[in-house]
Amino acid sequence: MASSLSKNPPPSNLPLRPIPGDYGLPFFGAISDRLDYFYKQGIEKFFQSRIDKHKSTIFKTNMPPGPFIAPNPKVIAILDAISFPILFDTSRVEKYNVFVATYFPSVSFTGGHRVCAYLDPSEPKHTTLKSFLLSLLAKKHDQFIPLFRTCLSELFIDLEDEMDKKKEAYFNTISDNMSFNYVFRLICDQNPVDTEIGTKGSSYLDKWMVLQLVPLATLGLPKFLNFFEDILLHTFPMPYFLVKSDYKKVYDAFYKFSGPILDQAEGFGVKREEACHNLVFFFGFNAYGGMKTTFPSLIKWVGLAGEKLHRELADEIRTVVHAEGGVTFKALDRMTLTKSVVYEALRIEPPVPAQYGKAKEDIVVQSHEASFLIKKGEMICGYQPFATKDPRVFENPQEFVGHRFVGEEGEKLLKYVYWSNGRETDNPTAENKQCPGKDLVVLLCRVMLVEFFLRYDTFTVEAGTLLLGSTATFKSLTKATSI
Repeated sequence: MASSLSKNPPPSNLPLRPIPGDYGLPFFGAISDRLDYFYKQGIEKFFQSRIDKHKSTIFKTNMPPGPFIAPNPKVIAILDAISFPILFDTSRVEKYNVFVATYFPSVSFTGGHRVCAYLDPSEPKHTTLKSFLLSLLAKKHDQFIPLFRTCLSELFIDLEDEMDKKKEAYFNTISDNMSFNYVFRLICDQNPVDTEIGTKGSSYLDKWMVLQLVPLATLGLPKFLNFFEDILLHTFPMPYFLVKSDYKKVYDAFYKFSGPILDQAEGFGVKREEACHNLVFFFGFNAYGGMKTTFPSLIKWVGLAGEKLHRELADEIRTVVHAEGGVTFKALDRMTLTKSVVYEALRIEPPVPAQYGKAKEDIVVQSHEASFLIKKGEMICGYQPFATKDPRVFENPQEFVGHRFVGEEGEKLLKYVYWSNGRETDNPTAENKQCPGKDLVVLLCRVMLVEFFLRYDTFTVEAGTLLLGSTATFKSLTKATSI
C-alpha cells in the first residue's frame, strides 16, 4: 500500500507563512482552550476545528492543564507527518523537564530526583542514566521471551476463568497484573506475590501514575459536574503524600531485590538510591505504563478487525512456529503479518499521544503546504494520532488495516510510525530521547499475538475508554481447533 506522500513529496521551496492562531487573553485564553479540550469539543475536535479554521496543521494554541499547574501553556501545535519529527531532533529541541506535557510533576514522586525521562540529552547525567538502562536491557535480553511466555500462560488461565464465571472478561485488569508481574520478575528475579507487594503492585503504580497524569485527563462525568472536575483535576497539582506509602512499598521492593543491578549502576557512577528511583520510573512508569495502554489497545484493534484477520494471523503464526520448532527471535522475525499488525496498532493509537519540546534556536519547520518559523524558546507540541493518521501519508488512515506494513511498499511507511519519541525505524541511544524499551515493546506485542493465536482461533471484544487509553472486554473466545 504505497503512500501518496511517496508519490508526491512536498516541494522544498514552500513559502514561509506566519504561524496562524493566537493564545487569547492572558490566563483566560488558556482556560477557554482547556474547557474546549476537555469538555466543549474533546481532544480530536479541539485539534481538527483549529486545523479547519486556520487551514493549517501548524498553529498557535494553549495546551492543558494551564493555570496554575503549568506556568506557560502556550505552544506551537504540529499535526502532520512532515513537521512532527522536529521533536526528535534534540540538537534543535530541548527536553529539559519536558516529558508528556507543559508541566513538570514534583520530584517528590521520584524520591527527590529528576529521573532520566526529564533530562535533556545535553545534561551529562542523561547519557549516564540512559547508558545504564540500555546496558541493563541488553543483559536481560535472553529472558525477554521465555519469561513473558510464562506470564502470558498465567494471563490466559485468568482470562478463561473469568470467561467461565462471567461469560465475559475485562482484559485491562488481567493484563495490568500480568504486566507488573513480568516487569518485576524481569528486574528483581522474584514473583511480587512472594514479596511485601503481594498482588497490589499494579494498583500501587496506577495510583502513583494517575496523580502525575490526571491534569491531562477527564473522568467523563455528567456535564453539570464539569466545572467541579476542572477545578479539582486541572487547577492545582495533586499532592504526593496521597501515594507516598504505596510508592515506598514499590521502591523498597525494587531496592531489596535488584541488588546486582544497583551494583552495576554504581559502576556507571550512579548512586544506588538514585539508580533505584530511575529503575522504578523506567520499569514502572515507562515499561509497565506503556504495557498498560498498549496491550489493551492491541487486543481491542485486533478483536475489532474480525475473524478473517484472526484466521490469517493464526495460519501464519502456527505455520512459522511449527517450521522453526518454537517461539524464537528468528520465528518472530519471519511473521510479516504479525509484525504489521503490531505496527498498525501503534500507528492508529500511539501509547503516548503527545510529545513536547522547546526550540533551542529559531527553527523553520515545514508542513505539506508551507514553511513556518518557530522562534527560540517557544514550546512545540506534537499530537501523534494526527501525525500517524496523516491522510497524505496513509491511505484510509482512520481504519485499522492489518496488512498495511507488509511488503516493500508497506515497510517504507514505517518511518512515519511515531510512537516512542522517535520513528519506528530509529533506534534508542544514550544520546537521544527515544524510549530505551522501544524494541522490547514491539517484541512483547508480537509474542502476545503469537501465544494468543497458538491457543485460540478467534474472539470478539467490546471496546471502551479509560482516563488515558482504551479498554477491551472479551465477549467471546474460541479455542484453537488445530495447531
